[in-house]
Amino acid sequence: MSTTLIASVSGIRGIFGNGLDPEVLVRYTGAYGVWCRLCAAYEGRDPVVVVGRDARVTGEVCASIVIATLRSAGIDVVDTGLATTPTVEMAVTALGASGGIVLSASHNPPEWNALKLLNAKGEFLSPGEGRDVLCLAENEEADVAAWNRLGEYRQEDFLAYHIDRILALEYIDVDTIARKDFSVVIDGVNSVGGIALPALLKRLGVREERIRCLHCEPTGRFAHPAEPLPEHLSELTETVAAMDADAGFAVDPDADRLALVADGGTYMGEELTQVIAADFMWRLREGPFVTNLSSSRAIDDVAASFGQQVFRSPVGEIHVVKKMQEAGALLGGEGNGGVILPDLHYGRDALAGAALVLQHMANRSESLSAMKARLPKYVLSKNKAPVGERDPGILLAALAERYREHDTNTIDGLKIDFEDAWVHLRKSNTEPIVRVYAEAPSQERASALAARFIAEIQAVARNGPAPSH
Repeated sequence: MSTTLIASVSGIRGIFGNGLDPEVLVRYTGAYGVWCRLCAAYEGRDPVVVVGRDARVTGEVCASIVIATLRSAGIDVVDTGLATTPTVEMAVTALGASGGIVLSASHNPPEWNALKLLNAKGEFLSPGEGRDVLCLAENEEADVAAWNRLGEYRQEDFLAYHIDRILALEYIDVDTIARKDFSVVIDGVNSVGGIALPALLKRLGVREERIRCLHCEPTGRFAHPAEPLPEHLSELTETVAAMDADAGFAVDPDADRLALVADGGTYMGEELTQVIAADFMWRLREGPFVTNLSSSRAIDDVAASFGQQVFRSPVGEIHVVKKMQEAGALLGGEGNGGVILPDLHYGRDALAGAALVLQHMANRSESLSAMKARLPKYVLSKNKAPVGERDPGILLAALAERYREHDTNTIDGLKIDFEDAWVHLRKSNTEPIVRVYAEAPSQERASALAARFIAEIQAVARNGPAPSH
């Protein structure tokens, strides 16, 4: 039987029982424990690691293995139990811990699970830090403490702390939100967002009887595919329309991504979450915004209307975070519904995103449908181009040469900006394909642009480079 395990600088993920097995969890957790101990020793303190998990069926078993491995290495563990990824990130910094492990495979199907590794800043490991942990794991490095030096263990829930910090933001005004008497429908995909979002909304002044929960029991048995895409959220859109609700919020299993449904049941998508958050923040302060190369051009248009800058990074949360820190960004995010608010912490946070969206609606007395109507309109087409045994890097280099007279960016694959559209080509780390993202003002234009570049990639794969345009 083939096994499914993806070990990269971004974390360790796989199918439980078919790649992500107990010995794999022990090996990588042990390596991470060695890394944490080395970092803590450099700082002259004892190592402490925060562990949290989403509601996947395998989460409790995996967490038990991870916690036992850390404790056997003499590392103290704070177990946050069922917790969103941003909650765990904030717990790390609140405790001054050495790092954290989140057990969540994000939007992957329920048979998957993963170790998402955090450093002492509550951020995902940098590529260099990730490579260090992988090297330790390859060498099967691990510590085992003496019988009387095992790590201590305690449980602590940090959701209330997370929400307290959101409400303490100077621009979050519970009274203003409460006066609007919003009605909100939540799709928690039967994971931790179903616990966290209702708790947040109540603290924000949304009356309990005005909150409708869909799939908010943390059973880990996802009621629909876990990624908050329109084809998966028909029940949410229908319920928002039937209830005449003001908004629908959908999250992925670890609640770091937020998708929006407008009044009337119109899916707004994930791409607009960060745009609405920026539209809110730029009315309060100036400052640059950072997002990845595959995110919608809508953020650039909104930035231009406020006279603000947008910086682009490679795809991946840690890349966005590093660029935000470098640029001194007011806000950042990714087009997959991730909002990163430095006033709170450097991590994608669906709870922060929901608070900013509701506050924006309340401040402006504006519905989500009205916001959508006045924001830039683009259509994003996501596709794959099979390349067989050809090296995707060589294919993209050939296309970069072909389009060298255009506005291109090669920090993460190849992005080509045209006057009215763009295309982003990236090699996959898991499949023999090139991912082809194209955005334009219409579906027809976006689809045509994607089809054009899929054909060009495959032609280069068959025949080699052609003359430049």
